Amino acid sequence: MNDSKERIALEIRQKLTKLALYQPAEGILFSGGLDSAILACINPAMKAITITLESHGPDIEYARNISRSRGIPHYHREINVEEALNAIPEVIKILGSFDPALPNDLAVYFGIKYAKELGLQSIMTGDGADEIFAGYSYMETIDNLEGYIKRLAPYINFSSNTIGRHFGITIHQPFLQKEFFNFALSIDPRLKIKKVNNKPCGKWILRHAFSDILPDNIAWQAKRPLEVGSGMTKLRTIIELKVSDKEFAEKSRIYKIKFFNKEHLYYYEIFRREIGPIPCPQENETECPGCSAGIIKGKTHCRICGWAEAIL
Repeated sequence: MNDSKERIALEIRQKLTKLALYQPAEGILFSGGLDSAILACINPAMKAITITLESHGPDIEYARNISRSRGIPHYHREINVEEALNAIPEVIKILGSFDPALPNDLAVYFGIKYAKELGLQSIMTGDGADEIFAGYSYMETIDNLEGYIKRLAPYINFSSNTIGRHFGITIHQPFLQKEFFNFALSIDPRLKIKKVNNKPCGKWILRHAFSDILPDNIAWQAKRPLEVGSGMTKLRTIIELKVSDKEFAEKSRIYKIKFFNKEHLYYYEIFRREIGPIPCPQENETECPGCSAGIIKGKTHCRICGWAEAIL
């Protein structure tokens, strides 16, 4: 097992290094998390872009530390609350969705927008690493992790692609390149989640593969969701306060949509105003239980409202 572990770690490093160097980008969306830190350290010439909502996001300290220690050119854009709220209609129009994952998408939107302002034409992201290397905490309790990841794989999709097209920015996603993606799917799940200091550690083999080029606090840091790391999660509380209990109850009956919460209703009303009615299912689609939009047969996530079916 030990020989196999080291062989796989070396192969991960060789394959990912090749992709990051031979399909280079001018910049990288840089949270200071494991995935973006690996890519930035492989190619430290890229301009690293970090977005935070005012001073609420912990990403900035991780990003500054790794960029200083590795000589990576770092660009930080601080977004204020009003600016973030004002951008919501445009992001909803770009994505054609009122999925409550919007605070994540806002961080991506401002990152790619800033790249455009800097004159960059291509951006790299760490998209996909959590999905294929089991980086999410909920994956720690899944019995058949290998089967789960393989069932999840066909549905992996990221807003960075759609937002990149909107701004005319090419998006590079090394973790999702076909050869590397398929290789990662074949790795024994026991190497993806291992115990470190008696606690489950996701993406273990990926961390191990690059542990000698990353500071320990970067290589072995806990997973931070993008909305948390950027501070965009603060918007959820602000938006919830914009909708009263009475309004939520009344509009839930009127719209006949299964809203997750007041924030979801807030996004829907912007969608309704900016885009219009929810599209009906087409011939090759089934009806979403949440909003009645069309979902391509075989998929388990509604791209319009964010409804998702568990595929454990």
